[in-house]
Amino acid sequence: MYYTYILRSKKNKDFYTGYTKDLRKRFEEHNDGKSKYTSTRGPYEIIYYEACHDMDDARSREVYLKSGMGKRYLKARLKRFLIRTG
Repeated sequence: MYYTYILRSKKNKDFYTGYTKDLRKRFEEHNDGKSKYTSTRGPYEIIYYEACHDMDDARSREVYLKSGMGKRYLKARLKRFLIRTG
């Protein structure tokens, strides 16, 4: 299985979208500052993830979630969570 995931910075509330085969390990890497793009904005929380059967599906889903339509989908999907947590 591969995972497409959304992280939110606890520092500035920015979002990061990615995909990985090992979600727990990748999450730890983000929080330990081992990821080039997220090293300065941690700590993070996982606010959403999806399981995919293979890497191509996970990568395609990541691209979609970064698009305008994907962002609208996530906003609607996470509406209650985002209102509760600010």
